[in-house]
Amino acid sequence: MSKIRRALISVSDKAGLVEFVRELRRLDVEIISTGGTARTLKDAGLPVIEISEFTGFPEMLDGRVKTLHPKVHGGLLFIRGNAAHEAAAASHGILPIDLVVVNLYPFEKTVAQPNVALHDAIENIDIGGPSMLRSAAKNHASVTVIVDPADYAPVVAELQANAGATLPATRARLAVKVFATTSRYDGAIAAFLGQADGLPATLTISLPKAQALRYGENPHQQAALYGDFSRYFQQLHGKELSYNNILDLTAAAELAAEFEDPTVAIIKHTNPCGVGSAPTLVEAWNRAYATDRQAPFGGIIAVNRPLDASLAAAIAEIFSEVIIAPEFLPEALAILQKKKNLRLIRQLAPPVPGLALRSVTGGLLAQERDTRLVSAADLKVVTNRAPTQVERHALLFAWRVVKHVKSNAIVFTNSDGATARTLGIGAGQMSRVDSSKIAVWKAGEAGLSLAGSVVASDAFFPFPDGVLAAADAGATAAIQPGGSVRDAEVIAAADARNMAMVLTGIRHFRH
Repeated sequence: MSKIRRALISVSDKAGLVEFVRELRRLDVEIISTGGTARTLKDAGLPVIEISEFTGFPEMLDGRVKTLHPKVHGGLLFIRGNAAHEAAAASHGILPIDLVVVNLYPFEKTVAQPNVALHDAIENIDIGGPSMLRSAAKNHASVTVIVDPADYAPVVAELQANAGATLPATRARLAVKVFATTSRYDGAIAAFLGQADGLPATLTISLPKAQALRYGENPHQQAALYGDFSRYFQQLHGKELSYNNILDLTAAAELAAEFEDPTVAIIKHTNPCGVGSAPTLVEAWNRAYATDRQAPFGGIIAVNRPLDASLAAAIAEIFSEVIIAPEFLPEALAILQKKKNLRLIRQLAPPVPGLALRSVTGGLLAQERDTRLVSAADLKVVTNRAPTQVERHALLFAWRVVKHVKSNAIVFTNSDGATARTLGIGAGQMSRVDSSKIAVWKAGEAGLSLAGSVVASDAFFPFPDGVLAAADAGATAAIQPGGSVRDAEVIAAADARNMAMVLTGIRHFRH
């Protein structure tokens, strides 16, 4: 192992930089740096060799050209111990660079801003950074390369333990991380510049492996989690998450995020089996759980408020797999942590818009996520009777729930104006009437009356029979997208039963 004697550092993210370089200096590492990075280090009192002094060539073109130089890439790429390489380096005054620390211009962060100017996007395309990273990673037999500030501490610890050198396995691991990072970076640039109708002309996916999973949907399937899941969810307690847990908790969190009022959503196999909103979470829980007291066994529970002791005590009475909340109050944690295997997940950030991807034979399907919300102002009344204010509250609640139910989807709800709850949910049937029958049956099994309820359908009623079935069950109002060639017949059927009906113009299929 060779001691690291010279490092080239050029970073846009300065987090942890000064502390890291102080440790390198204690190990007698010479520091070469560029632009803002050099200024930051000098301001901290650390000795730095400017890149222009090292190469003998000035930075130019507003900093676009500074590290694209033979003394940089030669110092990174020449093979140590190769006589011809050593001789060439010596004859041209090329010194070895043993450590490269680079993170790239924030292109992805820049283009994520609304209405970003093309000029700003272009100026945040890093050229020298990826070039240095790739040169160093290619020659990782001799060069250590860091692209992620999270690697500062472990690299310093390894240098301290190995007389200023890194281990081959570490250099190989860091090199793989570099190629994954530059691939993802280039993919983001290609996606932005090549987007057509809001979707990229070329879709490149490069995500780090976050964790291996015991198995997939079934024990005979291998599985792993990729990406930055940990930016959004933090596990506080319980056994390791499974593939199915991750699917379900994501669905539960997205559903709970639809609501402004304190809300509890109970999910099973990515479908809601009960949702309630009320002034307090425990009241919301009572309404959600009453929808179906069997399906929540082994289910996923999501709330959109800090989880308190009263709700924790209520939830603890049944067996659950996962509970998700933006925070768990100490008293609630004390109650729930008594269940050794119960997974408690703190939601660190709300779900973000972006592409939803599905694998198909030979490729991927990509679409925008369905984040469309409907307000009272969007509702178009098409029946003789308009819904009352209480019915409108129940209809909007039902519409937000039905959006998260697998098609064909039917949801019955009710409201008193201040609270709302699901009464019966029918999901994933080949016929909308069958979904309606299941929703009615589920309400009956739970002992819940549908008299005075409202009904939501994720897509249009193709025939009057679905509306008539809902009216027969006790529904007084319906919400649906509209758009059927038989809309007039469906509306006439609602009028015949004195039902109020509103159209949204939005469909929420979920396959």
